[in-house]
Amino acid sequence: MRLTRCQAALAAAITLNLLVFFYVSWLQHQPRNSRARSPRRGPAPGPHVTILVREFEAFDNAVPEMVDSFLQQDPAQPVVVAADTLPYPPLALPRIPSVRLALLQPALDRTSGASRPETYVTTEYVALVPDGARAETPGQLERMVEVLRAGGARLVAAPVASANPARCLALNVSLREWTARYGPAPSAPRCDALDGDAVVLLRSRDLFNLSAPLARPMGTGLFLQTTLRGWTVQLLDLTFPAARQPPLATAHARWKAEREGRARRAALLRALGIRLVRWEGGRLEWFGCSKETPRCFGTVVGDTPAYLYEGRWTPPCCLRALRETARYVVGVLEAAGVRYWLEGGSLLGAARHGDIIPWDYDVDLGIYLEDVGNCEQLRGAEGGSVVDERGFVWEKAIEGDFFRVQYSESNHLHVDLWPFYPRNGVMTKDTWLDHRQDVEFPEHFLQPLVPLPFAGFVAQAPNNYRRFLELKFGPGVIENPEYPNPALLSLAGSG
Repeated sequence: MRLTRCQAALAAAITLNLLVFFYVSWLQHQPRNSRARSPRRGPAPGPHVTILVREFEAFDNAVPEMVDSFLQQDPAQPVVVAADTLPYPPLALPRIPSVRLALLQPALDRTSGASRPETYVTTEYVALVPDGARAETPGQLERMVEVLRAGGARLVAAPVASANPARCLALNVSLREWTARYGPAPSAPRCDALDGDAVVLLRSRDLFNLSAPLARPMGTGLFLQTTLRGWTVQLLDLTFPAARQPPLATAHARWKAEREGRARRAALLRALGIRLVRWEGGRLEWFGCSKETPRCFGTVVGDTPAYLYEGRWTPPCCLRALRETARYVVGVLEAAGVRYWLEGGSLLGAARHGDIIPWDYDVDLGIYLEDVGNCEQLRGAEGGSVVDERGFVWEKAIEGDFFRVQYSESNHLHVDLWPFYPRNGVMTKDTWLDHRQDVEFPEHFLQPLVPLPFAGFVAQAPNNYRRFLELKFGPGVIENPEYPNPALLSLAGSG
């Protein structure tokens, strides 16, 4: 049968309509992100920075104003407010999907992911915004992202026009010495750390790869961790305005925030293994042991304290206590007419450093046994433990026939006093421990004794102390440092 021209046109129209129908139906079933793609480069449309608010006080803050200011610029702006526990009084946050409250402390009725802040951040970048800041000028976050993408610094920051705007600092962190040192930044606006209020932007993966990404105070914990990784922060010339109604406006609120801030900072530094902070200008702040607390390490096994296995040396607070105890004990011995000299590792430290060896955990002094009766404290220690007027504890050591002076009843950092006596021109004693340096020696090394700088004062030492040390430890001991028990852990193998 032959088709007429009209029939052919009708068949073609029906076929075309069917093709269009099937194409539209297929298109509607495709995922959104697989539909027509734009040829332009860059991120997909929409927010690619999450505002993360962590540094605020629950009892007095301007967090709702800050959140509202960012939402006014972009109603879809992701915002995460992070707190350890549910803030009280409650925060008046907008009840919209893009604003979330993250509670970081685990709870029985929440999933494991609920206490992990990275669960709430899905953008490539995160901006850490302190309380008291607000958004006013459009495009500031975008500019910060552009600078970060340009390379150089791993973090970028913009100061907040508060009473304490951010400034650049140099920061050196030595885990081995348990110490953080702040100073003026030599190459601002790129620096190691910031002091003051700033909005800090970095890649989300960088933040959440830190061991304590949201530890408070944020300015302390963040830059200690980034400095150790060699990251720098670039301080930009743009500024975020301060809140119209700044937080902590009353003297009582500021006092409370400062008190709680100091406690948080001390807890954080101790948790991160920082015992001493040297601030710009030279001020020292200690976060370790004292006379009222136990020392920073436990019982030493095999002459190798636990901190050596962690790649660290003696905490600076412990060294300070040992120096104080040694100076005090030497003063008591000298006043009583007790002949003494630096012994063992303490003499080695004096010869090598003029100080205690950086990884040593006690001080050793030799004394003449016949002079013990000249010292009231040593006579008292013969009968039991004696606490003197300065809080030092004098006692007979339980390990053998020698004396020990502890820093305090709580803190057992100590100076050991080893009584020697001459026998046929050789100095000997009644208690010998399994130490390589624990050997007899000719008395002529003590005739005369010579002054030697040690631990911030001048102590008495054997004459020709190099030969004395090589007799006890072996040739070249001053020039070749080693840990006390290299069979367990050597200095060369610890780094």
